[in-house]
Amino acid sequence: MTRGKSGGRVGIVDVGSNSVRLVVYAAAERNPVLVFNEKVMAGLGRSLASTGRLDPKGIVRALDALRRFMALKDQIGVKTLIVAATAAVRDAEDGPAFLAQAEKICGFAIDLLSGMDEARLAAQGVLSGIPDADGLVGDLGGGSLELVPVANGKSGPGATLPLGPLRLIDLAHGSLAEAEAVVDRALSEQKLFKEHQGKRLYAVGGVWRNLARIHMSQRNYPIHVLHHYVIPARDASEISRVIERLGPKSLAQIPDVSERRVEALPFGALVLDKLIGALKAKEVVISAYGLREGILFDRLDKKEQAKDPLIAGCTDLAGRLARFPQHGDEFFKWTAPLFAEGVFGETPEEARLRHAACILADIGWYVHPDYRAHHAMTQILLAPFSGVDHPGRLFLARVGYHRHEGRGEPELLGNLTGFITEREHERALVLGLALRLAFTLSGATMGMLPKTRFEVTKNTVTLVVPKKYEALLGEIVSKRLSALARALGRKSDVQVGK
Repeated sequence: MTRGKSGGRVGIVDVGSNSVRLVVYAAAERNPVLVFNEKVMAGLGRSLASTGRLDPKGIVRALDALRRFMALKDQIGVKTLIVAATAAVRDAEDGPAFLAQAEKICGFAIDLLSGMDEARLAAQGVLSGIPDADGLVGDLGGGSLELVPVANGKSGPGATLPLGPLRLIDLAHGSLAEAEAVVDRALSEQKLFKEHQGKRLYAVGGVWRNLARIHMSQRNYPIHVLHHYVIPARDASEISRVIERLGPKSLAQIPDVSERRVEALPFGALVLDKLIGALKAKEVVISAYGLREGILFDRLDKKEQAKDPLIAGCTDLAGRLARFPQHGDEFFKWTAPLFAEGVFGETPEEARLRHAACILADIGWYVHPDYRAHHAMTQILLAPFSGVDHPGRLFLARVGYHRHEGRGEPELLGNLTGFITEREHERALVLGLALRLAFTLSGATMGMLPKTRFEVTKNTVTLVVPKKYEALLGEIVSKRLSALARALGRKSDVQVGK
């Protein structure tokens, strides 16, 4: 199969030490939209540390998975397929023999990633989903741990350590005490920690995502989105130590733990706890983006790479659900006077979130009117966006709620008031009310709003409308303008121009 940049669906097969996974994206774009995802826990690296070879049963499972994935490629209509192998295949004596068998099934060469390539691509994946990441990326696979510093949108020289849970289980003969000595020894030799003390740890890998799910459950956290979920370092260490002490039967009874991760979880928890201590990390940030997203990002052209992932994601969702996806830019410019210096004011990041909210303003229009507010809110809360943290996601969701409901508190997801600041609540209300007015004034059509404008003084919010559109100024427009002005602590007025 031809490998390279092309249009259409893009598939990536990650042949890892623990799992073999196929992910298919709708296209190679800045905001990758997942259309298919399947994982087989092959366990290729299960016996690597003790034998130097791939696990025989793992080889059979991995090759069977590849045969199915090749059939799925044709069934799904994948135009470009990339197959990459990592630590277990790289380090095993019989890795070349396995690759030969795998390539015969695939019909093309498989990318055997070096440790440095794997680290770089994992870091690139994190940066593609969290562009302002500043700290140390830790990507925990079944056979290895990649550590890479990230800052200012770039990654630095990293390291690959043989600390994946499967390899630790094999090396330590299933003993956590023996594994602790292995981890301590490996981490004590790293200089990266001294250079990045006190920064964030960006955690990648299925084992660590399971730990995050447990933390969410303990807090009754309402936003069940793992990407950019932040755990205080102390909490992450405490959970890790609890997990280390639990046996397989106890772990299997935890609702938020994947059955397939039970064996590896205590060893992954041990690595996380030790890593937090060595780095003196202040927070652990979960990244759902890693190696596969790094591979995809690497194939984008410079123009696509330069796009804001949040704006790209919102634009994609609006393109699927909104009546006029282009409305977002009109709304963004039209609402700007309400957030100007001396009125509400906003930082560049707040302006970016306002732009995103404007793009998403109409994604709930097709739902029954009684349910639009909650539907828009939950749709935004759970959308597969990147480039936004959870407080930012909640701000966008609240704007979507107020745009349909006006004032009030959503009940569907419980009390969310403590998750963003009072200022962000107020900004969300003002923007939601402004968008509510915009749809009423324009009849949800394009082209009319730019002919009107807001003039905001210390005491008044004035809507300036050309004489040509005076007939559109009815009772509902007046009511919604008044609600917007009250939210800004001002009176409302209308001025009809020429």
